Amino acid sequence: MVGIVEVSPRDGLQNERALLETGAKIELIERAVAAGATRIEAVSFVHPKLVPAMADAEAVMEGLHRVDGVSYIGLVLNRRGYDRAVQAGVDEINVVVPASDGFAKANQNSTTAALTEVAEDVLAEAADRDLFASLTIATSFGCPFDGEVDPDRVVEVARRGAAAGAKEIAIADTIGVGVPTQVRTLLDGVRAVAPDALMRAHFHNTRNTGFANAVAALEWGVDWLDSSNGGIGGCPFAPAATGNIATEDLVYLLDRMGHPTGLDLDALLPIAGFLSDALGYRVPGLLPRAGTFPG
Repeated sequence: MVGIVEVSPRDGLQNERALLETGAKIELIERAVAAGATRIEAVSFVHPKLVPAMADAEAVMEGLHRVDGVSYIGLVLNRRGYDRAVQAGVDEINVVVPASDGFAKANQNSTTAALTEVAEDVLAEAADRDLFASLTIATSFGCPFDGEVDPDRVVEVARRGAAAGAKEIAIADTIGVGVPTQVRTLLDGVRAVAPDALMRAHFHNTRNTGFANAVAALEWGVDWLDSSNGGIGGCPFAPAATGNIATEDLVYLLDRMGHPTGLDLDALLPIAGFLSDALGYRVPGLLPRAGTFPG
């Protein structure tokens, strides 16, 4: 069974104009849990001036009613973020390294090589603490500044991350330019250098290829797919990057293909309405508009 990591509380909200109050973020997370989510990227520990939507990460973690069997993930970019995440009591961390120097400079005023070194330090520290750690390789499929990204760059970041202690490697299509052939090429390359790591994929639907890429990853044998309730999301540092693939749309697709996810569509669908009301616009997810089939 392929697992779904719910990322709407983090990647979903970080690029929204409306800043949700802490209580609304907690309600979003708890609604996702009630719908069956077992891994949720709840917060990110980044500079609040750069990503104001994530400024209350500690308050969100403190206010959650934690449920046994659910893993609450904190995204980190560096040691400072890691220390905050540990102090806040996350169940796992997700360390992000861009595969392209252009994005690394725009996002963190750095380079892929330098940020990989930072990630290695954080991953090794997490391994020593026995804290589950994922490495997400951003702009794996293409960069808004550098254009095409050499797959060898992605594979090298994955190799070093796995050697440092990453238990899971995620390839991320940050700006939604990828196609299924790239999915298979990248997953093959990462698997070759990280044979013991879980495999995860993160797709945006900017150019309407996100779901095709998700199916390609599923057929390849990926362990986890990221998605966002309502299809919200994007990256503040990636021009024109739009939302993640919608969780409810993905669950419908996988269910109809005979791949159970453990998520309840009847419980998922109202979350889109909750988000539409909270954010002030109709969220992109399509299933809440069309309804399930058979009805």
